[in-house]
Amino acid sequence: MKSLIHPNPNFTSYASFHGETSRNLSNSQHQISFIFAATDNNRRIRQKTYPTVRSALDSGTIDKLGFIEADIRNPAISSSYRCSKIPKPNQTVLEAQARVCTGPTQTRPLGEEQAYKVLDTILRSARGELKDDEEVSKAQLGAFFAAMTIRANAFPVATQWSEGETRAMKTFWPLLVHILPPDIIFIADPEGTIMGAGNSIGPQFVGDSTTEMRLVGALREVLAGGHLGYEEVHGVLTDVLPLNLDGRKLEKVRESLLSAFLIGQRMNGETDRELKAYCLAFDGELGPTPVADVRSLTHYGEPYDGNTRFFRSTLFVAAVRACYGESCLLHGVDWMPPKGGITEEQMLKFMGANTSMSPFQAKKLLEDEGVGFAYISQREACPSLYSLIGLREHIKKRPPIATSEKVQQFLRSRGREAIIAGFYHEGYENPLLMLMRRRGVHSGLVVKGEEGALSMTTRMRSMNTKGLPVNYCSGFRSLDAACVSEVDGVSRESFSIEVNAKDYGFEPTDTPRTDRSVLRNIELGLAALNGEKGAAYDRIVLNAGMVDHLLGCSGAEDVLSALDRAREAIDSGKALARLMNYIKVSHNVM
Repeated sequence: MKSLIHPNPNFTSYASFHGETSRNLSNSQHQISFIFAATDNNRRIRQKTYPTVRSALDSGTIDKLGFIEADIRNPAISSSYRCSKIPKPNQTVLEAQARVCTGPTQTRPLGEEQAYKVLDTILRSARGELKDDEEVSKAQLGAFFAAMTIRANAFPVATQWSEGETRAMKTFWPLLVHILPPDIIFIADPEGTIMGAGNSIGPQFVGDSTTEMRLVGALREVLAGGHLGYEEVHGVLTDVLPLNLDGRKLEKVRESLLSAFLIGQRMNGETDRELKAYCLAFDGELGPTPVADVRSLTHYGEPYDGNTRFFRSTLFVAAVRACYGESCLLHGVDWMPPKGGITEEQMLKFMGANTSMSPFQAKKLLEDEGVGFAYISQREACPSLYSLIGLREHIKKRPPIATSEKVQQFLRSRGREAIIAGFYHEGYENPLLMLMRRRGVHSGLVVKGEEGALSMTTRMRSMNTKGLPVNYCSGFRSLDAACVSEVDGVSRESFSIEVNAKDYGFEPTDTPRTDRSVLRNIELGLAALNGEKGAAYDRIVLNAGMVDHLLGCSGAEDVLSALDRAREAIDSGKALARLMNYIKVSHNVM
């Protein structure tokens, strides 16, 4: 079975290449490699021809950096940022995982035809009959069989095995049990009770090392539908991560076991204790957290897997809020499954910014009077969690880390701090706020934005909406700005609101489509920061001003005044200047 390798953050686009070479240019010579060039003090934007990636690199550069044709991709599309070194999952099994590797009410049992096809694929892969991308990975086997086991042990009748799945398993298991490795047999039948009598492998399986034994012990509880304590989850995570990064060291644990653990905890529904362990396990992985000398800092927790359909505004909102002293820290990755959508790192890389800054370097950008916001890649700030990207693609569904990574504090502030995060599935708003309180921030906010992002929209609410609507916000703000610790008895004001943009003078408009186009997202954002009125402009203003108000920021007590302040930051050209300064200054921080 193929093993997943950690993505090597080498060159993946023309913009990142330009970012490397531009470090050798003086400030007067610095260029921004994207289709817009700012002129007239950043107030007018003219379009120029965007060269193809291939034509932008001469043959000497290609030879020097060791590229192959497959590594030269179109940086204008979000899917191009996927690392080509990650083996692709088997699509037949992945489609089945999308149905069964989810919660007790969302799971959709497989029909008999699909179940037979999946198990036949697994059998042929185990026999060595499938190669390359057709091979079923260890992580896929772990996730798929963990889902089947949890469904059999703990799910309600409606989402347990279908009759077709049962018949298919009876046909294939006698063949699979003789060819699958012991770790997969354990995951599929840990107590020897699911597949029928005669399986002694599952009950006797303990693992091959102390680290693996700890994971197997925790996994037995998870596969039975149970939950773990904070220390158990924290111990497993710190034991097994980071994964094998360079292919030369022995794996700490088998990928099948770790993928079963991660998807199993998500399927069971994480408790607050479990989520807290995922959130805090790698605090300080690189040492003490830097403290920025700013009066206010907002940590933005966008979903790491990006946007695939709609305009993603947070980068441009950060530039606006920085204009009046509300410093913003964005964090994320270049590419993340399952969506593999547009991220802030892709946009910044495409525009020529340095996206490989350490937290200490980002601190300097926050303190820079001409910038005031920063982006940190998980790759630089938390290598242990970044090492899971390949595994996460083969799990298919989001693991608990997809929730907890949005509530990170890679930097601290000497002044007031806030965290804002997006969510989609109802039920995660309160756990996210719990994690924010555990962080000890003054204010916390969760937003149900489109695609689970944290951006509020100006479109009309659908009358057919079930559950919490888009633009639902919930949060808290401290009434005593001098204290930040919940255990100190700080009085916090809690609130929830459905933001209707029309109430604040916005005309209803549909959210601009970007459809995985990094270039289109940048076009919309820069045009808005250049003062072009429209849907993108309104969304940036709405999200800047409303966040200021809901977080209790100074000068934003009145919503309309907060919105006017955001408009002034754009119309004056200050926000665009901040973004352009960021691109240039990011290459000069030491």
